[in-house]
Amino acid sequence: MSTLSDPIRIGRMDLPNRVVMAPLTRNRTPGDHAPTELNATYYAQRASAGLIISEGSQPSAVGQGYLDTPGVHSASQVEGWRGVAEAVHERGGHIFVQLMHAGRVAHPDNKDGLETVAPSAIALSGKVVTANGTQPYVTPRALETDEVPGIVEEFVHAAKNAVEAGLDGVEIHSANGYLLHQFLAPSSNERTDAYGGSPAARARLTIEVVTAVAEAIGADRVGVRISPAHNVQDVLEKDPQATRETYETLVDAIAPLGLAYLSILADPAGELTQDLRRRFGGTVILNSGFQEVTTRESAQEILSAGLADAVAVGRPLLANPDLVERWETGAELNEPDSSTFYGGGAHGYTDYPTLARV
Repeated sequence: MSTLSDPIRIGRMDLPNRVVMAPLTRNRTPGDHAPTELNATYYAQRASAGLIISEGSQPSAVGQGYLDTPGVHSASQVEGWRGVAEAVHERGGHIFVQLMHAGRVAHPDNKDGLETVAPSAIALSGKVVTANGTQPYVTPRALETDEVPGIVEEFVHAAKNAVEAGLDGVEIHSANGYLLHQFLAPSSNERTDAYGGSPAARARLTIEVVTAVAEAIGADRVGVRISPAHNVQDVLEKDPQATRETYETLVDAIAPLGLAYLSILADPAGELTQDLRRRFGGTVILNSGFQEVTTRESAQEILSAGLADAVAVGRPLLANPDLVERWETGAELNEPDSSTFYGGGAHGYTDYPTLARV
């Protein structure tokens, strides 16, 4: 039986524990969307987690969804991430950057007027915070078939930039309703070409992205996040058989690559979750989603039950930079301040007290 404090090897990294910092959008890279010293401080404070997965970061300017999220596609952004990597490594930590193309979860006002693209021209319901106030999501332009390889190249370019910046690797975001997940689900993908119309076709883009990135930077520097039937942001996977076929196709195709890990956001004990874990055959990171805050007990239960190799933890690490130590010693936890989650400066970002500062 594994414990949260047990070391683990993931990819080419020997990690001191099995607590993985989940990607958490913080909206604190305005201007050229390059990480700053403030962002480097934030991540370095949390370097005692076995592995940090950064906030979702766009692989291209078009791929940006929300205000003030970091990119991984320009020279200034590479230099910004270099500062983050150095700060985390100085504390003995490890960090992957999550590459997230938002697809239709976007608005032109958040990316200097650039268009929004998706598998199909279907608008997301609801509204998004933009530089000019809260506005409805726009109807995206459906990508042409000959444009899809360009999406693959965007991910490859960003992954190479991440390695150049000194980051330990990348997580391909194919979950939670963003572009790659939009291709996976029939509710957001009405294509009839090679990238839609069947489970295998819907899985094709994620397979191509993961394969190309693994070839470009080494499979042991690449993780993938999926969220089967999570049913968020109008990306609905409500046909159990079609969902199973899609994700079995996806996992069967990427399993032979020798990736660092597969991260699954779903019911840890769910039949499909565990089937995908067995099919993948490598390191699997699990967490149960957004409905409940992960506790030490719930995280340890996942490991004790043999459901995963490591556990992704979100809000507790946001408010407790030294969460690993607090969990190990039974110390009281800081409560996260939800009013400071998105945007702003140091308050609610780098000023949560550690045990050493209490």
